[in-house]
Amino acid sequence: MAKVESYFPDLLKEVREFQKIAEAENPELLFLWDELGAVMDNQFIDTASKIGVARREKMIKISPKASDTLEERKFRLLARYNENIPYTLRALQGQLSILCGENGYRLEINYGAFSLKAKLELTNKKNVEAVGEMLERIVPANMLLKVELLYNQHQLLRKLTHEEMKAYSHLALREEALTNV
Repeated sequence: MAKVESYFPDLLKEVREFQKIAEAENPELLFLWDELGAVMDNQFIDTASKIGVARREKMIKISPKASDTLEERKFRLLARYNENIPYTLRALQGQLSILCGENGYRLEINYGAFSLKAKLELTNKKNVEAVGEMLERIVPANMLLKVELLYNQHQLLRKLTHEEMKAYSHLALREEALTNV
């Protein structure tokens, strides 16, 4: 942001009164410039501050939990904004791919029993509830819906030696996303 005195004609730049005016106005304009940047950032969910996220949550009637991080609140907003009632399996898979990543979920559909089970990778552990809420709104009401985590399985763990597994508890081996595998 340019300072006020840069807009003065050369003749007025040397006048002491105008120098004092510029000295007084520069902090105010800098403050306004920063506020304008915050307003621009709050136009998009990815760059929104807590104030911008809270405003959007109020508009679509989402109540954040006290334990939610800003990223979790943004995820919940994105999930709500991206939901359209999918009339096809491909559309549902597309929405889940956007939210959880291309390989971040698995769907099990039993058409005979009218059931849908969504299993999310452990990397999406914090978002299970938000995905469940989204699916409850868009999956047909006559289908049983279950959302759960896809825990670590033997296929993944067999790549680790016993020494490498000693660094983890049994619970962590089952329920934590292992990064070094």
